[in-house]
Amino acid sequence: MKSKIRSTIPIATLSIPLSSVTMFNKAHREYTIIKSLGIMALAILILAGIAGAAPFAYVTSEGNYTNNGTISVIDTATNNVVATIPMAGCSWGIVATSDDTKVYVADSGLLSTNVSVIDTATNTVNTIVNVGVCPWGIAVDPAGTRVYVTIHNSTNVSVIDTATNSVIDTISAGIDPCGIAVSPDGKKIYVTHGISNNVSVIDTSTKNVIATVNVGLSPWDVAVNPDGTKVYVANENDSTVSVIDTATNTVTATVNVGDYPYSISVNPAGTKAYVVNQDDNTVSVIDTATNNVTATVPVGVEPIGVAVSPDGRKAYVTNYGSNNVSVIDTTTNTVTATVNVGNGPCGIAGHFIDPATKSDSIMGSNSTPSLNSITQTENQTNNTGMEEKSSPFMSPIWVLAVVLGTVKHVIKKK
Repeated sequence: MKSKIRSTIPIATLSIPLSSVTMFNKAHREYTIIKSLGIMALAILILAGIAGAAPFAYVTSEGNYTNNGTISVIDTATNNVVATIPMAGCSWGIVATSDDTKVYVADSGLLSTNVSVIDTATNTVNTIVNVGVCPWGIAVDPAGTRVYVTIHNSTNVSVIDTATNSVIDTISAGIDPCGIAVSPDGKKIYVTHGISNNVSVIDTSTKNVIATVNVGLSPWDVAVNPDGTKVYVANENDSTVSVIDTATNTVTATVNVGDYPYSISVNPAGTKAYVVNQDDNTVSVIDTATNNVTATVPVGVEPIGVAVSPDGRKAYVTNYGSNNVSVIDTTTNTVTATVNVGNGPCGIAGHFIDPATKSDSIMGSNSTPSLNSITQTENQTNNTGMEEKSSPFMSPIWVLAVVLGTVKHVIKKK
């Protein structure tokens, strides 16, 4: 083994004046403080940007004989289409998982068996799930672990495990299952049957039908209110909405709406239900406390789908006949914007993708923004109708000014 050779240097050679050490320590402290404040400023700015981010709506378009369907991604802050995702077939039903990482789209072509899975970080289809011929209605449980798909012209509901994107169960729901909704606690699913004019109530733990509720003619779509106490069913052929009490599984009210009600959505506060009436090109607004229609809003041609934004301030309506989406201001019940999308728009994700709840949506690989964060307006209205003012202390400019001022003060003091 070679012996180590250690060089010796006179101590005097390493001598450094005390004043130089003092100056170095002072400069080092200032550098450390400035670096720490800079990192803090950057973190606050990023958080402020995320806090002000707006959700994105995902809209299916059926396509036509020459073109397949598409998914249009709408920035709800600007009401502009920011991405278009090509699909392999006839896009129809659509739902987003609660963690905002995936969107499931039913290909409702007559011979199709597919549900496409979209990665929202990249807005690309990364998986195709074989569920059965002609998948139609689609819903996800609150935990985001199960997606339920009605198989039209059959008696089945297919259950997809979102972790593996595979069908893990098939539930017998009754003839011709159409619309589907999951209760807020995930314990029940509600399935409409257009031929038999009823709704099946299914226990998700036992996979059994525990009740069958007779409703109006040709029930199509179904929605559950946020506290799970009521279920709303759009009956196409008698222009009504049936209101089901979930405690007794009985119809407690029937609300007259427009002609040929196709879809229904309840706002996050549970105070209003929005019903699209396909044959008279309107949306009926139901007060859920009184079960009365309080407004009728004209929209585009052949409205089919409807969803309410997470803050309850907007309702988005897909107009199949005019190839666009109407944006309704829910305070004034007027259309404030019209967004052009693909051919034959139909479904819209009832749970919008919110980048504020998903870091992957904000920052993609190599820290490149995949979905742009959009700053909301200063005055916001929450679900209770109370006005919320965004705090000026969250303004990125204000934060930067404070940090720079602090840095200057520290340097001057040191």
